[in-house]
Amino acid sequence: MIRFASPWAFILLLVIPAVLLYLSRKDRGGSIRFSSLANAKVAGKSMRHRLAWLPLMTRIVIIALIVTALARPQLGREKVKDVTKGVAIEMVIDRSGSMNAEMEYKGRRLNRLEVVKRVFEEFLIGNAETLEGRPNDLAGMISFARYADTMAPLTLGHGALLRFLDTVKIVKRKSEDGTAIGDALALAAARLKTAEEDLARFASETGDREYEIKSKIIILLTDGQNNSGLRSPAEAASLAARWGIKIYAIGVGGGESVNTVNTLFGNFKVPTMNRVDTRPLAAIADLTGGVFRLAKDEKSLREIYEEINELEKSEIESIRYVDYRELFVPFAAVALVLLALEVILSTLVFRRIP
Repeated sequence: MIRFASPWAFILLLVIPAVLLYLSRKDRGGSIRFSSLANAKVAGKSMRHRLAWLPLMTRIVIIALIVTALARPQLGREKVKDVTKGVAIEMVIDRSGSMNAEMEYKGRRLNRLEVVKRVFEEFLIGNAETLEGRPNDLAGMISFARYADTMAPLTLGHGALLRFLDTVKIVKRKSEDGTAIGDALALAAARLKTAEEDLARFASETGDREYEIKSKIIILLTDGQNNSGLRSPAEAASLAARWGIKIYAIGVGGGESVNTVNTLFGNFKVPTMNRVDTRPLAAIADLTGGVFRLAKDEKSLREIYEEINELEKSEIESIRYVDYRELFVPFAAVALVLLALEVILSTLVFRRIP
């Protein structure tokens, strides 16, 4: 596909008839008188005489080439660019002491944190059954007990994120135990907002729109009540709602469970009754346009992720555009060469006597 970026330049081609008219009138003016033309007629026309039209034709071609170069011919090639519109996901995982209570996972008894980690891995990279993974989504991770910590920044490198996930353990010190849900949610919301702003700034500065954030979500997994931190869950949810972030709150556990207690005499399994405070979790989900669900076992937790998969889908948009390459340089170069040739011919070969 060829186009001209400045087609108005072709108006200058009107110069060619003007040049021809000027030269035709100029040629009528001068003459030299001879007593007889008989000898000239006998001699016939020389090669120089036969090519007398060459300088004029060269000038016409030069003008045409210069005008074409000024019109900026461009060669266009159609290209396709894929723009990924993904979901930015912050996983907020409770690692307080109560997450040590047991849950069933594929016929085995594991603590709640381990079940949360393993099903989250299925959600992120997929399994062979119902979860296809989230390869086009940014994912980050925050863990919390008494304090909230960023374990992994938002990234498309999910392998690195899962390596950080392996390091998340239940707190051992009493001074670190607690449930700072509000602080963890506020930190997650801030991370999502910053990532969106950074991507927008990068796209503005470079013109690169290969990745866009379609939506921002927080997936909160906790089994307790907020009892630590500076912010309440309601305050953090209001902040998230203001920034367009949805919270999917998942209450982990509930009902009777077994807790492993470490003592000087060994490890003992103690039956415990755990009740998830569902009202504040449902409230923060509702405030942000998210969903609250209760996961009592591995199966129900996986079903919640399947539901999130249906609600939050990423997209890949193909943008077709034409990339144009300038072609004026060859025209200008040929015009320059012909101009030099015309000067040489007019001076040495076709020199005229005034």
